[in-house]
Amino acid sequence: MRRYLVLRALQALGVVAFITTLSFMVVHLAPGDPIGSSLQGPNVTEAIRQHWRAEYGLDRPVSEQYVRWVRLVAHGDLGFSFSQRRPVRDVFADAIPRTLLLSGMALLLSFAFGIAVGVLQAEQPNGSRDRWLGRVLLLLYSVPDFWLALMVLLLFSLRLRLFPPGGLHDAVLYDYMTPPQQLLDSLKHLVLPVLTLTVLSSAVVARHQRGELVSVLSSDWMRTALAKGLSWRAAVRRHAFRNALLPTITIFFANIAVFASGSIFVEKVFSWPGMGYVTVTAVAARDYPLVTAGVLFMSVIVVTGALVADLVMAAADPRIRLR
Repeated sequence: MRRYLVLRALQALGVVAFITTLSFMVVHLAPGDPIGSSLQGPNVTEAIRQHWRAEYGLDRPVSEQYVRWVRLVAHGDLGFSFSQRRPVRDVFADAIPRTLLLSGMALLLSFAFGIAVGVLQAEQPNGSRDRWLGRVLLLLYSVPDFWLALMVLLLFSLRLRLFPPGGLHDAVLYDYMTPPQQLLDSLKHLVLPVLTLTVLSSAVVARHQRGELVSVLSSDWMRTALAKGLSWRAAVRRHAFRNALLPTITIFFANIAVFASGSIFVEKVFSWPGMGYVTVTAVAARDYPLVTAGVLFMSVIVVTGALVADLVMAAADPRIRLR
C-alpha cells in the first residue's frame, strides 16, 4: 500500500510538471504579452512597455523565465496577475470557493439524478421506459457543454425570465438586501449553471449505472433472491443496486476533477466568477502568471481526484489489492 502511494505520488508529480511546463511554454511563445495587452493608448510609448517588460523579467529568454517561475512557486508565490492587478494568490482565494460551490452542488445532484434514472432503466431492461430514457440520455450526452449552457440561458433567462442571466449576485441591489434576500438572490444566480452541469453529467452517470446493473442481473444471487419471494423491483433495488454501485463510487471521485476543470465554459457563459471564468479571461488578456497558475491548480485537482478514486474503490471492494 505504501509503495503504491509513493509510486502514484511520483507519477502525479510528473504529470503535473509536464502539463504546467507545456502550458507555460505555449502561452509564452504565443504572439503578444501581458504588457502589450494592458498598457495601451496613445500616451504609452514603446519605451515604457520595454521598461515594464524588464521590470517583470518578460524580456528574458523563456527558459530563464520558467526557472524563475518554478522558484517562486516552490516558495508559495504564484506571481502577480496583470489583468486583475493583484497577486494570483488573492485571485484564487476568491475564485476557488465559488468553483467548489458550483461544482460540488452539480456533482451531488448529477449523481443522485443519474443513479435514480439508471435504476429506473435497469428495472425493465430493453423495455419501453429503458429505450426512451436511453435515447434522451444519448442526446444529452452528445450535446456540447457550451451549446447547452447557451440554450439554458436563452430559455430560462431571456425568454421565460425566471432566473438572472449570470453573475454571482445582483450587482446593484445586493448590498441593500437583508441577509435572507441576499441568500435567495445568490441561489437564483446559481440555478442555471448548476442545472447545466447537472444535466450534462447525469447522462453519463445514468448510462454507466444502468450498464452495471444490467451486468449483474443474471447473477446467481439474483436468482436466489427472486426464488425467496422478492419481487423483481425489490431484488434490483436491494441486491443488484448495492453490487453495481461500487464502480460508480470510482466515477464519483474521478468526476471531482472533471467538474473542477469542466466547468470552464459554463462559468464563462453565465459569468460565474470561478476558476474557469478567471482562467478564460486571463487567456484573452495574455496574463501569463494567472493562466499558468490556473493550469497548475486544474492539473493538481485532476491527479488528486484519480488517486482518491483508486483508494476509495480499494477500500469499498475487498477483492481489490493495490500493488
